[in-house]
Parts: sequence; structure tokens; C-alpha cells
Amino acid sequence: MTSENTRQKPTPASEQQSKRLAGKTAVITGGASGMGRSTALRFLAEGANVVVADFNQATGATLMEEAEGLGFIERLIFIATDVAREQDVEAALVLASDTFGQLDIVFNNAGVGGAIGPLVETTTESWDYTMDVLAKGVFLGIKHAARIMRRQGSGGSIINTASIAALSGDAGPLVYSAAKAAVVSMTKSAAVELAQDRIRVNAICPGFIATPLADGGKPEKTREIFSRSQPWPEYGKGDHIAGAALFFASDDSIFVTGDALVVDGGLTAAGPELSRKMPRTSGRNSKVAGVTKGSTGEEPELKML
Repeated sequence: MTSENTRQKPTPASEQQSKRLAGKTAVITGGASGMGRSTALRFLAEGANVVVADFNQATGATLMEEAEGLGFIERLIFIATDVAREQDVEAALVLASDTFGQLDIVFNNAGVGGAIGPLVETTTESWDYTMDVLAKGVFLGIKHAARIMRRQGSGGSIINTASIAALSGDAGPLVYSAAKAAVVSMTKSAAVELAQDRIRVNAICPGFIATPLADGGKPEKTREIFSRSQPWPEYGKGDHIAGAALFFASDDSIFVTGDALVVDGGLTAAGPELSRKMPRTSGRNSKVAGVTKGSTGEEPELKML
């Protein structure tokens, strides 16, 4: 595994011809698995230098091994990061800027399932944990990305992972939905504030995406459920989100800021109805309560009701 102090040299631009992100540097939080991993590999394939900031060091090591096999290792750094800690977020962004000489793209993607179960069973500790990762983590990423990008004077692109859970009342657990709604609101407000600096700020609102965070260790079952949960007849994949992130990261979206792009196979158009489709963990009839911690490597804290 590459340590925090490892310094890699960027690949010369001459070796990255015809790449959409050639010579650009990106930081991706939660980039060691799921949507973040897919995006990291896509950005690398498009010529970017990438710093992956992730809580889970084991998945970080796996990503580094995969990148080495693909010939990307000289343009990839992993740094262990807790996005709820301001010093961790700042360190990851400074590492990217210092190592590669520029910070062009920040994808605030780190996430957890967080608090689940009925409203009346939700603890303040579960609320705080969920909000710290999903909302405060994005705020910190925007804040420190803006500081560096302003100082550079050449603009940049900030991308935030929100969710369709932010857009309606039955598309995710209550606290998760509230946090993601905060992400959409922060995205719009930051886009207005940073426009004069030529810093674009956009959000992606995924639907049901089959990732380690979502599948609970049962990927085949999750894929089958997700495949019939929206009008589009296939389950959502990390690559689908990576494509949206690439659009926002590249100059193709140079006049797009303050947007919240829905990537959900038509789920929002049809009406999510999460409590009906997945009643065990959502809504007042849920049979379990507590907090889940996604692909962080930490165990969930749950109780049966």
C-alpha cells in the first residue's frame, strides 16, 4: 500500500494523448470501492492523476494492486481518510496538489448507509454518525477544494454524491435522505458562490446501484432486486456513476454548475416506494434499527425490533 508520504511523478502529457482528463489531477473520497472505485479507474484510463482518499485501507490496498496490473500505478496514490475529520480531508487535497502540482477535480463521494429503521428508534448517535460522513464530509471537501482551486486561479470541478433519496419522501432511510438533501442544497449554494472563480459544483443523484455498500455481502440477490426495482431492466452499476462523474470532471460540462444529475434507470420517474420494495429496513414497519457503515470495514450496529 502506498503511504501518505509517498510521492509519485505524474505521467508526461505526451503519453496521455487523446485522453479527456489528460494532465488533470483528481481526488476521490470513498474511492476504494463501489462507485468511487469505478470512477477512479475511469479517471485513470482517461489520463488523470488520482488520489483516492478512503477509510478502508484493505480495499485501498486491493485497488492499488489492480491499478498496478493495469499500468496506472504511477498516477495513483491512496491515503487513509476519515471524511468526518477536517484534517484528514485537507491532507488528502493538499497531497494531490503538492504531488502533482495542481488540483483540478474533487469528487466528494465517500458514503455509508448510516442510520436505518423507524424514526422513533433512531438514536442521536446514529444521526450524528450519518450526518458527519454524508453531509459534513461533503462540506469539508468543498471548503478545502475551493481554497486550493481559488489559489491556483485556474478554476476546477467539484462533484458531490447525493442520491435520489434527496428528491422524495420514500427513496431512502430518513437520516440518509436528510443528509443527501443537504448535499444537493450545498451543491447549489456553493455553485453560486464559486462561479466567479470558475469552479463548477455539481451533484450526482444515484438510484439503486449495486455496490459493496448496498449489497450487504449478497451481491447476486441485490442485483436481482435492483434489476426489477426501476423501469430500466438492468441493475445500476458503479460504471454508470463513473460516466456521469467523467462528464462533470471534463470540459464537456464547462457551462454546467449547480446541477443535480439523476442517474437511476427511471426510478424517480416511476416513484421509488422504497418502504414497499424493501420493507425490512425502511419505514415504520422496519424490523431492524441502528446504523450501517457501508464499505468502511467496520461492523454495523443493529438491533432487531
